[in-house]
Order: sequence, then C-alpha cells, then structure tokens
Amino acid sequence: MDSQRVRVLRDLLATTGWVERSRDFAGTLRRSTTRPGGLLLVGTPQDEPWHLAAHLDDEARFSGIAGLSPTLVRWSPPAGAPPHLAFGLDRIEATTRGETLFVVAPEAAPEQLLERVADARRIGATILSIDDGDDQLDDLVHDRLVVPDQSLVVPESSVAGLASVDFETVQHLVSVAAGESASRLSARDRLSRLLERVSGPAPRR
Repeated sequence: MDSQRVRVLRDLLATTGWVERSRDFAGTLRRSTTRPGGLLLVGTPQDEPWHLAAHLDDEARFSGIAGLSPTLVRWSPPAGAPPHLAFGLDRIEATTRGETLFVVAPEAAPEQLLERVADARRIGATILSIDDGDDQLDDLVHDRLVVPDQSLVVPESSVAGLASVDFETVQHLVSVAAGESASRLSARDRLSRLLERVSGPAPRR
C-alpha cells in the first residue's frame, strides 16, 4: 500500500468515525505494554501477520516507542529459524501480567489458539484483536476491530477501486496510528513519514 492510498482512505473515512476508532484502538495498543518484547502478535495457521509485524517494528523505530516492536508468535517455526522468528505458541503460554496478546484472525480462530488466549487473559494480559467478527473471541478481548464492518465502507462514488477497506488496509491504518504521539502528528508529518516508509529517507542536502 502506498502513502497516497493511506491518505485518501483517511480522508474518505473522516466522516465515518473510523479514523477516530483506529486511533482509539491504536492508543490501547500503545498503552497496553511498555515492556520491550511484551507485545505478542499472533495470527492463524493459514495467515500469519508478517506485514503487520514489520509495520509495527517500523513504527517503534520511527516513534521511539519500544513497546510497539512485536514478538511474532508462529504456529510452526522451522528448526534453525533466526531467534526473533523462532517463537512458537509456547510463548503465549509464558505470557505474564503487563504483556499484550494481539490476535489477527481473518478467519475463525482455532480452538487451540482460543484456549491460549483465554489463559493469557486470566493471567492478566491485555487481549486485542483484528478479526472477522468471531463470536468466540468476543468474550476474550479487551478491544477489537471487526472487519468487514459497515463503518468501513467507502462511498463508491468517491474513488474508483476504494469501495471498501480490507484486512490489510486496517492493519496498515492501525500501525500508522499506533506510532502517532499523544498530541498527534500533523498531516504533513504523517505523510512525510509514510513516504519515507515507501521510498526510503529523503536524501540529505
């Protein structure tokens, strides 16, 4: 996704309440843990959130908020995987109070994941999700974004090809919002940072 698409989407969604909702969710994410490595990001066996992990890691670096850099929890990390890519589901079992478990589930979360999420919540971890409206997650999460959602529909007459917001877009919007300071960056600063993410830092003069 390029910076122009993000900017256009934010403009189109300005009257839907979605921009504020994504910022509220990102604020919960930002406040839920300040412990480096304490943000656990997990998906489903069919769809692990690699892109969101990369975006949050970028935002942690750009914003200086170390707690945003996630620990990607994988379903079956291969033998010999680099240390930062070798965390399996047992990492969720080791969750402690003060950590955050962030579930990204485009489809129904498997039972073995739900059980671990429930255990993490009982221990005192904050549970967040971006999901498809899975009823079984409803009682487990502290905050969630449901996709698809009627509030995410973009007027078809606005911009061709942007009739709705998909999972990838939601993750991107949340990651950008998570890196915003409490006072919120100016629109120009946000656009500059997004451009840097797409094309790299501007050359020094």
